Amino acid sequence: MVNWSDKIFYHIYPLGMCGAPKQNDFNSPAGSGLRSLKNHIPRLLSLGINALYIGPLFESSSHGYDTVDYYHVERRLGNNQDFKELVHIFHDNGISVILDAVFNHTGRDFFAFKDLRENKTVSQYIDWYLNVDFSKNNEYNDGFSYEGWAGHASLVKLNLDCRRVRDHLLGAVKYWIEEFDIDGLRLDAADVISVDFLSELSDFS
Repeated sequence: MVNWSDKIFYHIYPLGMCGAPKQNDFNSPAGSGLRSLKNHIPRLLSLGINALYIGPLFESSSHGYDTVDYYHVERRLGNNQDFKELVHIFHDNGISVILDAVFNHTGRDFFAFKDLRENKTVSQYIDWYLNVDFSKNNEYNDGFSYEGWAGHASLVKLNLDCRRVRDHLLGAVKYWIEEFDIDGLRLDAADVISVDFLSELSDFS
């Protein structure tokens, strides 16, 4: 088990550090910026850094916090294999790796919200999001309203009391731990996340 009291963290925002395009076109081949992060290891070690917080890293539409896929690395940075190799290299250098977990909301391009936009009242994902109301509209003219994080309609707030939502997110946690050997998660918007979900996440292994 990692002794976090002995850790000195460094935060990397990879989309910015690697000069990724500001928008994801979802068609371009995987970038290579993620692989370049290993070149910074000597500098990190010279600063006494032994824990790296990387995020956001999941595929998104733009800035990283509008998640599109919890199971894939942002294609503008690279692919899952690139990240697996990177974690191995960091671990070989005594550096723990923490990922940004954006579990409070998704982007509008997330598969469940895209289904909701397309199928509306017959979508099987209505209960995945908070306060969906088909008697109102939103700034994107979807034909319904919903709750966004801090009022931002581009960040659609998940219903973390929905079992299927929890299973999807916890499945991602299991995947990143078992397949990539990450050392932990940093929870984005933790102050507004369901306490019951946080409790289940804390007990999850």
